[in-house]
Amino acid sequence: MYNKIMHIYGLITTVLFILLLPFIYIIRAINGKFLYGWKSKLGFFTNPALGNQVIMYHGVSVGEVIALENLIKKTKETFPDYKIVVTTGTKTGQEIAQKKYAQIADFITYFPFDIPFCVNRFLDKINPTVVLIAETELWPTFAYLCKKKNIPLYIINGRISDSTYNTYKFFKCFFKNILGFYSGIYTQSEYDNQKLINIGAPSLSTCVMKNLKFDVKKSAETVNMGKGRIIIAGSTHQGEDEIIIDIFKALKKEFPDIKLLLVPRHLNRTSHTCELAQKTGLQYGLRSNNDNFDEKDIIVLDTMGELGKMYQICTFAFIGGSFNNTGGHNPLESVVYSKPVISGPSIHNFRDIYGILSRTNAGKVVKSPEELKEYMQKLLSDSAFYEQACKDCKTVFNDQQGALEFVIDKLKQTL
Repeated sequence: MYNKIMHIYGLITTVLFILLLPFIYIIRAINGKFLYGWKSKLGFFTNPALGNQVIMYHGVSVGEVIALENLIKKTKETFPDYKIVVTTGTKTGQEIAQKKYAQIADFITYFPFDIPFCVNRFLDKINPTVVLIAETELWPTFAYLCKKKNIPLYIINGRISDSTYNTYKFFKCFFKNILGFYSGIYTQSEYDNQKLINIGAPSLSTCVMKNLKFDVKKSAETVNMGKGRIIIAGSTHQGEDEIIIDIFKALKKEFPDIKLLLVPRHLNRTSHTCELAQKTGLQYGLRSNNDNFDEKDIIVLDTMGELGKMYQICTFAFIGGSFNNTGGHNPLESVVYSKPVISGPSIHNFRDIYGILSRTNAGKVVKSPEELKEYMQKLLSDSAFYEQACKDCKTVFNDQQGALEFVIDKLKQTL
């Protein structure tokens, strides 16, 4: 019975796809958003000839691709005889995948359009032994054809937003069968787990694995840059340095012991950042000159690859890329050292992480520079509140550990 339903579904989606594609292309062309990777999504890419031992990971966009990084590296290390394929759904996701996995993955491409001839062409060329999809991408045709071809298919790091949940729940009769095609559904939290079960996921194969994004390690290197309570403004973008410096100048009058480590996301902005620091009238220096906070009030980090280990010396951190449309950067590099984080409102690349952190005082998302200043002031003036925020960081981080090894163990059972 369900084979007939999927056959009808496949026929309808194919016809609609053919009819609508020209209009979608024209509309996106007018908006300057072309159908990037559409040939690959149709299955028209050179056969990579990967053999019959292939592990495939899919992350639709930037956040999911980043979350998979340590897992993919661990997979390559644990299963050296297997080829690794990474797919994405968006142009930005593809760019990040190419940048991060060019030396790790054996093949990187786009996920196919969810219509039968595209999925079949894709699966025939990739020939995956197992497929793992990050978060909760439910593609009915892809799931059905994987089941039909006896390819184990898993959802890992699964989560589901309230709006998506309500939509899926309305069509529960349909999605219950789709979810049944998966060999396992592993979620970030008990909350996500229960929502997926409510829309029809099999309870026996649906369980909590915790969150892959929390697989962040402390640096083995110790850093000492001098005395004072150090505020880190990490991975700042244009316009954010000005916000942070203005706030720092104001807070410095109330808290003379505070220092600022200012870290522009791109080193080509260093000279501009230094100009801003100079205009404060405070003493400033450069990391490349080995300047320290015994002598300087502001230090600009102008070296590559050092930000992660610097979070160990901060009192708390502002995470940049959040007062523009960048979508934020990884707050866990600070939280792993039990140091609270603050972000502006643009956090779409790490929305799930901030959702977890902001349930406690481990992380705070502010709406404006004024609110940012007020919250920094609270962390600096209220010692009990600050100590609890640090404890919350440790508690939240420890609660989320173990996701990577969970997936590796499942792969060992499958392969």
